Amino acid sequence: MFSSVWSFIKRHKRKFIFTGVVVGGVYVLGKYAQKKMGEFQENEATEYIAQARRQFHFESNQRTCNMTVLSMLPSLKEAVVNQLNSESLTALLKAKPANKLEIWEDLKIISFTRTVVAVYSTCMLVVLLRVQLNVIGGYLYLDNSAGKNTNPLAPPEVQQQYLSSIQHLLGDGLIELMTVVKKAVQSRLGAADVLVHAGRRRGRARRPGRSAKTTTTTTTTTHKQTTTQRNPSNLSVSSVQACGLTENDLATIRLLNETRDMLDSPDFNTVLNATLNRGFSRLLDNLAEFFRPPPGDSASSFAPDSLSAVSLPLAKIIPIVNGQINYICSETPSHFVQDLLMNDQVKEFAANVYETFSAPHELQK
Repeated sequence: MFSSVWSFIKRHKRKFIFTGVVVGGVYVLGKYAQKKMGEFQENEATEYIAQARRQFHFESNQRTCNMTVLSMLPSLKEAVVNQLNSESLTALLKAKPANKLEIWEDLKIISFTRTVVAVYSTCMLVVLLRVQLNVIGGYLYLDNSAGKNTNPLAPPEVQQQYLSSIQHLLGDGLIELMTVVKKAVQSRLGAADVLVHAGRRRGRARRPGRSAKTTTTTTTTTHKQTTTQRNPSNLSVSSVQACGLTENDLATIRLLNETRDMLDSPDFNTVLNATLNRGFSRLLDNLAEFFRPPPGDSASSFAPDSLSAVSLPLAKIIPIVNGQINYICSETPSHFVQDLLMNDQVKEFAANVYETFSAPHELQK
C-alpha cells in the first residue's frame, strides 16, 4: 500500500509541487495583505487623530483670536477718542463763544473722522490679529507635535516680541490713518446734506486705502526696523553677531517677514476690503435706525434704508455720529464686532494661514 501511494506521488509530483507553491503563495500573500491592511488602518487612525487634534487646536486658536480682539477694543477706543476729542469742542460750544460756527465745523469733521477711523482700525485689528495669531498658532502646533521642549520654533519671548508689534496700530499707525481720513472727510463734507455724504463715505474713505494698507503692513515691521535696518537673511553669522542679534531676535524677524508676505498677498487685501465693506454696511444700517421718518410722515414713502429720507439739524446729527464709536469699539460682542469676527472670508483666510504654518513642510523650509 505504501509503495502504491509513493508511486502515485511520483507520478503526480509536478502537480503536488505546483499545488504547494500556489497554496504557499496564497498564504504568504494573505499574510502580507493582512499586515498591510493593519498598517493602513493604523495609519488612518493616526492621521484621523492628528487631524482631530489639529482641528481642535485651530478652533481653540480662533477663540483666542476673538477674545484678544475684544480685549484690545477698549484700548483702541481710548486711543481714537484721545486723538479725536470732540468732548472738548462740545464744552466750548456750551460757553457760547463768538466763533461758534467754526467750532461746529470742527466738531462735525472730528465726529465723522473718528467714526470712520473707528471702523477702519477695528477691521484692520480683526484681520491683522487673525494673521498673527494663526502664524503663531501654526508654529505652536508644530512644536507640540514634535514635542519640542528645547529649541522651539516660537518660544514665549519671541511670541511676546512678535505680538507686541500690533501696538503700532494703536500709536503711530493710528495717527497716520487719522490724518488720511480727516483729509478725506474735510474734502467731502460741506455745510449741508451731511447725512447724504455719510452714506457715500465708504467710497471716498477708501481712496486712502493704500495708506491704510501700508499702515497695517508697517504694524508688523516696526520691531524689525528697530532691531536692524538690514535684512537678516542676507547677513553672515559674523555680521549677525556684530549686530548683537540673538536667536530670539532672528526668530522674531523671521515671523515678521513671513507676516509681511501674508499682508502683501492679494488674499489679505481681498479679505480686508470685504471686512471694511461689511463694517461700513453695518455702520450705515445702525445710523439708518436714527433717521427713519416717523409713521405717516411724507418722507416715509422713501426707501426704508435711505439715509437721505430725513433731514435733521446738525446739532442732532453730531451726537448720533459721535456715539457710534461706543457701538463700533465695544468690548462686549455687539452686532458690529460679531459680523467682523464671524465673517466667512475672515474665517477661511484664517484657516489658510493656520494650514500653511502648521504644515511640516513649512518647518523644513
